[in-house]
Amino acid sequence: MNQDILKNYANLLVKAGGNVQPGQLVVIRCAIEDAAFGRMVQECAYDAGASEVEFDWNDDQSSRTTWLRAADEAFETFPQWAVDKMKYRNDKGACYLHITSSNPDNLKGVDSERLRKYSMVAGKATKEESAKIMAGEQRWSVVALPSPAWAKKVFPDLSETEAVDKLWPLVLKAARADGENPIEEWKQHDENFTKNVNYLNEQQFSALRFITGLGTDITIGLVKNHRWAGGSDVAKDGIRFFPNIPTEEVFTMPHREKADGHVVASMPLSYQGNLIEDFEFTFKDGKVVSYKAKTNEHLLKNMVEMDDGAARLGEVAIVPNSSPIGQMNTLFYNTLFDENASAHLALGKAYPNNIQDGDSLPLETLIEQGGNDSLIHVDFMFGTPDMKIIGIKDDGTEICFFNHGAYL
Repeated sequence: MNQDILKNYANLLVKAGGNVQPGQLVVIRCAIEDAAFGRMVQECAYDAGASEVEFDWNDDQSSRTTWLRAADEAFETFPQWAVDKMKYRNDKGACYLHITSSNPDNLKGVDSERLRKYSMVAGKATKEESAKIMAGEQRWSVVALPSPAWAKKVFPDLSETEAVDKLWPLVLKAARADGENPIEEWKQHDENFTKNVNYLNEQQFSALRFITGLGTDITIGLVKNHRWAGGSDVAKDGIRFFPNIPTEEVFTMPHREKADGHVVASMPLSYQGNLIEDFEFTFKDGKVVSYKAKTNEHLLKNMVEMDDGAARLGEVAIVPNSSPIGQMNTLFYNTLFDENASAHLALGKAYPNNIQDGDSLPLETLIEQGGNDSLIHVDFMFGTPDMKIIGIKDDGTEICFFNHGAYL
């Protein structure tokens, strides 16, 4: 890959993504295979004025070996030192930069009960510090790099080298990082988000009805004083950043007790190293009351039964069919990309900043106002080219603002 393009990509993550500030601690989470790009990001962070750059290295292969061969006790507790490190970094105002290139099949064959139990203990242990990140107290951003394993999953009929070569242009195009000045392009991209976000925030619909030809027909209530967001976000320190590169969604907070109807997924879901295909949910009073899947239904069961909030919605997101990722007609087996291909919902925890003054509300108050809490937040896609969205006002007035996969 051309080094100038890679440097632009690294700069995009640092200067637009996390928007690293002078004197700031930066934490880079990176696979050992991506060390060269990670060091490039490190240099860009120091160029931006970072006071210190730390690395959290990860390795799919050793992680898989641990999942398969470690004793059960290894997954029954979460180390306190890891929680303390997370708190230390958060207290120092760290900016987290994630470089993801995981093998979508890395956890295939791992005992799903082992994964479920560890997800619960890890989620409980880190809940307080993770909540700070979700609430925008810390800035963070994530980009992806094509790994051979990921590329082969997307293009199984090609050799590893050919698959990686084919995936790279798609990743860069999706991230709007294939031009001469990606940072400037992201500023323009953000202007389009602002237009749609402002419209939806002005309307303050009490509910949205989604209809697709696949069989989705669901009405989802929104919390009062909800706040739509999309594109860049503003952290508590007032500094703007892009959490996800790429991103094409605008999203807000559904009411945890106000979803009624049927949702049919439009794309498979890559979850814990396995693919859940042809799945659907029925909601009543905000909660999943039935579900089914053609493959790996047991994983769907583990997901919705993780805790009470896991069977309720924490996010509703609109993505137009014109999304560059959607137009690629490619399943990436990576939520960062697939969620930006179409409209999606998320089971589990809501983002506090999707309600007015939500960042300062105690959790109990947030739940009282309709926000959801859970150990999970899992996005699944249900948008289609023929999707229609009808906004419903408090007085019952209906406004169709989105049809045939596009804003009207």
